[in-house]
Amino acid sequence: MENVSQEDQLESIKAFQSTIRKSENALANMIQKSSNTTLLQKRLNALHIGAALLENVWNHEAEPHPYTNEEITEARLVLVGLFPSLESMYAKSKAGSPQKTLLERRMKAFHLAVQAMDSYRLSNGD
Repeated sequence: MENVSQEDQLESIKAFQSTIRKSENALANMIQKSSNTTLLQKRLNALHIGAALLENVWNHEAEPHPYTNEEITEARLVLVGLFPSLESMYAKSKAGSPQKTLLERRMKAFHLAVQAMDSYRLSNGD
Protein backbone atom coordinates (compact mmCIF):
# COMPACT_ATOMS: atom_id res chain seq x y z
CA MET A 1 0.00 0.00 0.00
CA GLU A 2 1.24 3.49 -0.86
CA ASN A 3 2.70 5.84 1.73
CA VAL A 4 -0.02 8.18 2.93
CA SER A 5 0.59 11.42 4.80
CA GLN A 6 -0.79 11.90 8.31
CA GLU A 7 -3.13 14.58 6.94
CA ASP A 8 -4.51 12.26 4.25
CA GLN A 9 -4.91 9.49 6.80
CA LEU A 10 -6.89 11.79 9.10
CA GLU A 11 -9.05 13.11 6.24
CA SER A 12 -9.72 9.57 5.02
CA ILE A 13 -10.80 8.34 8.45
CA LYS A 14 -13.02 11.42 8.84
CA ALA A 15 -14.51 10.79 5.39
CA PHE A 16 -15.37 7.22 6.39
CA GLN A 17 -16.80 8.34 9.73
CA SER A 18 -18.94 10.97 8.03
CA THR A 19 -20.20 8.53 5.41
CA ILE A 20 -20.95 5.92 8.08
CA ARG A 21 -22.87 8.48 10.16
CA LYS A 22 -24.92 9.59 7.14
CA SER A 23 -25.61 5.99 6.16
CA GLU A 24 -26.70 5.08 9.70
CA ASN A 25 -29.10 8.04 9.73
CA ALA A 26 -30.46 7.05 6.31
CA LEU A 27 -30.87 3.46 7.51
CA ALA A 28 -32.82 4.59 10.58
CA ASN A 29 -35.12 6.67 8.36
CA MET A 30 -35.62 3.80 5.94
CA ILE A 31 -36.46 1.40 8.77
CA GLN A 32 -39.08 3.85 10.07
CA LYS A 33 -40.63 4.00 6.60
CA SER A 34 -40.48 0.20 6.23
CA SER A 35 -38.29 0.55 3.14
CA ASN A 36 -36.02 -2.18 1.84
CA THR A 37 -32.68 -1.67 3.61
CA THR A 38 -30.64 -4.54 2.17
CA LEU A 39 -28.48 -2.42 -0.15
CA LEU A 40 -27.82 0.24 2.47
CA GLN A 41 -26.90 -2.39 5.06
CA LYS A 42 -24.38 -3.90 2.61
CA ARG A 43 -22.89 -0.47 1.99
CA LEU A 44 -22.74 0.31 5.69
CA ASN A 45 -20.99 -2.98 6.38
CA ALA A 46 -18.49 -2.26 3.58
CA LEU A 47 -17.83 1.19 5.05
CA HIS A 48 -17.17 -0.27 8.49
CA ILE A 49 -14.78 -2.85 7.04
CA GLY A 50 -12.95 -0.26 4.91
CA ALA A 51 -12.50 2.08 7.86
CA ALA A 52 -11.34 -0.75 10.13
CA LEU A 53 -8.75 -1.96 7.63
CA LEU A 54 -7.34 1.53 7.11
CA GLU A 55 -7.09 2.11 10.85
CA ASN A 56 -5.51 -1.31 11.29
CA VAL A 57 -2.86 -0.61 8.63
CA TRP A 58 -2.12 2.96 9.66
CA ASN A 59 -2.06 2.33 13.40
CA HIS A 60 0.01 -0.84 12.98
CA GLU A 61 -2.36 -2.63 15.30
CA ALA A 62 -1.20 -5.99 16.55
CA GLU A 63 -4.79 -7.13 17.03
CA PRO A 64 -6.21 -8.53 13.83
CA HIS A 65 -9.53 -7.18 12.64
CA PRO A 66 -12.50 -9.54 12.94
CA TYR A 67 -13.30 -9.76 9.20
CA THR A 68 -13.00 -12.84 7.02
CA ASN A 69 -11.52 -12.86 3.52
CA GLU A 70 -15.04 -13.31 2.13
CA GLU A 71 -16.33 -10.25 4.01
CA ILE A 72 -13.38 -8.18 2.81
CA THR A 73 -13.88 -9.34 -0.78
CA GLU A 74 -17.57 -8.42 -0.68
CA ALA A 75 -16.82 -5.06 0.96
CA ARG A 76 -14.25 -4.32 -1.74
CA LEU A 77 -16.80 -5.00 -4.46
CA VAL A 78 -19.34 -2.73 -2.78
CA LEU A 79 -16.84 0.14 -2.43
CA VAL A 80 -15.64 -0.24 -6.02
CA GLY A 81 -19.28 -0.25 -7.09
CA LEU A 82 -19.73 3.19 -5.51
CA PHE A 83 -16.99 4.82 -7.62
CA PRO A 84 -19.10 5.52 -10.74
CA SER A 85 -21.78 7.40 -8.79
CA LEU A 86 -19.18 9.31 -6.75
CA GLU A 87 -17.33 10.27 -9.93
CA SER A 88 -20.57 11.36 -11.56
CA MET A 89 -21.52 13.54 -8.59
CA TYR A 90 -17.97 14.92 -8.53
CA ALA A 91 -18.15 15.88 -12.22
CA LYS A 92 -21.43 17.72 -11.63
CA SER A 93 -20.27 19.62 -8.52
CA LYS A 94 -19.00 23.19 -8.74
CA ALA A 95 -15.27 23.86 -8.55
CA GLY A 96 -14.20 24.93 -5.08
CA SER A 97 -17.51 23.94 -3.50
CA PRO A 98 -17.64 22.11 -0.16
CA GLN A 99 -19.45 19.28 -1.96
CA LYS A 100 -16.56 18.84 -4.40
CA THR A 101 -14.05 18.78 -1.52
CA LEU A 102 -16.14 16.23 0.37
CA LEU A 103 -16.39 14.01 -2.70
CA GLU A 104 -12.63 14.27 -3.35
CA ARG A 105 -11.89 13.14 0.19
CA ARG A 106 -14.47 10.37 0.06
CA MET A 107 -13.13 9.01 -3.25
CA LYS A 108 -9.56 9.10 -1.97
CA ALA A 109 -10.59 7.33 1.24
CA PHE A 110 -12.44 4.62 -0.67
CA HIS A 111 -9.50 4.11 -3.04
CA LEU A 112 -7.14 3.77 -0.08
CA ALA A 113 -9.48 1.28 1.58
CA VAL A 114 -9.60 -0.79 -1.61
CA GLN A 115 -5.77 -0.75 -1.68
CA ALA A 116 -5.69 -1.89 1.95
CA MET A 117 -8.15 -4.68 1.12
CA ASP A 118 -6.05 -5.76 -1.87
CA SER A 119 -2.88 -5.76 0.24
CA TYR A 120 -4.58 -7.76 2.96
CA ARG A 121 -5.95 -10.31 0.51
CA LEU A 122 -2.56 -10.67 -1.22
CA SER A 123 -0.75 -11.14 2.07
CA ASN A 124 -3.21 -13.87 3.01
CA GLY A 125 -2.87 -15.77 -0.25
CA ASP A 126 -6.23 -14.80 -1.70
